[in-house]
Amino acid sequence: MSFYVNCDSMAGLYFHIPFCRRICAYCDFFRVADLGHLPMAIEAMHAEMDEQRDFLHDSHIRTIYFGGGTPSLVAPARIQELIDHAARLWDCSRVEELTLEGNPDDVTKEYVEALRTTSINRISLGVQSFDDAELRFMNRRHTAATAVEAVKRLQDAGIENITIDLIFGVDGFDESVLERSLEQTLKLDVQHVSAYHLTIEEGTAFHRRMLRGQMRVVDEERSEREYALVHRRLTEAGYEHYEVSNYAREGFRSRHNSSYWHGAEYLGIGSGAHSFNGEVRRWCVQPVAEYAGERRYELEHLSELDHRNEYVMTALRCAEGIDLEQLEQRFGRVAREQITAAARRWQLSGDVVVNDRQIYILAERFLLSDAVIESLFEV
Repeated sequence: MSFYVNCDSMAGLYFHIPFCRRICAYCDFFRVADLGHLPMAIEAMHAEMDEQRDFLHDSHIRTIYFGGGTPSLVAPARIQELIDHAARLWDCSRVEELTLEGNPDDVTKEYVEALRTTSINRISLGVQSFDDAELRFMNRRHTAATAVEAVKRLQDAGIENITIDLIFGVDGFDESVLERSLEQTLKLDVQHVSAYHLTIEEGTAFHRRMLRGQMRVVDEERSEREYALVHRRLTEAGYEHYEVSNYAREGFRSRHNSSYWHGAEYLGIGSGAHSFNGEVRRWCVQPVAEYAGERRYELEHLSELDHRNEYVMTALRCAEGIDLEQLEQRFGRVAREQITAAARRWQLSGDVVVNDRQIYILAERFLLSDAVIESLFEV
């Protein structure tokens, strides 16, 4: 029995392109800088699709997402071939959103022209900052001017669904730098913005710098100020703060990422890609160099308690929060009563709203979400 799948939503398809020309200083994603394996990996992705065609319970695909790594390193024609192959295996007739992540310096005039011949209808640009010094500090390939040009080039080509990624909370770069990045973002008038607080992950260049005393994690007070600045500037400009790190114009929420947060099934294709079919969470552990061989996966079978805690976690990251009626239908009356009681202490502080229908964190207080979520978990 599945306790978590949202049966009202169709499935998602995710293609992981784990290749980068340069490794960013903050990145701990599954990725490699050796592009020599890229053609082989794309061919193997076609084979993996054939092998995994029955993994999903729902054969209707709603969203397709090319993430990485750097999917813009792949020629648009090769991207379209993967989309066409998927359409032969699953029902893609009602796909609403096809997203490609890209780096600004890949978005040349020629690339955009080729991209317009594909089915891609949404572009996610890894801008991170519009400050050149901060970009160099992050070991990004592009400049601020290149990022502006990339967005305008996409807009001029008629692409009407663009999202920009930003990072804040970077040691050595004060709020004036963030303010300028937000100002430039607003001038570009894109449909969606993802703004992430920097987390220094073990094994990254930033982590090594921190161990050497060359940088540090910003303090809690500054984190709160910068988070509030992002929230204020974007919501005052008309963006909806609909998830902890995500802001959208009306009608432009990320449908693919929203499906993760609402429990839809998804199939991940590619070395390092994750999948979930409502009962099993699975990820491909095959190194890129071996991905063309027999693929290996690690599995996690979720218990009812796992499903309940994941529902709490994902729901409270979103503006709508926990739907108490849905919670009771999935996990029972006792779960509803326990979670509601645990949430009421946060209501007293004014950070969380609890009523007869829902429990949600006020968007401007989303920075507290981890603490709230943990307090509502059952162990």
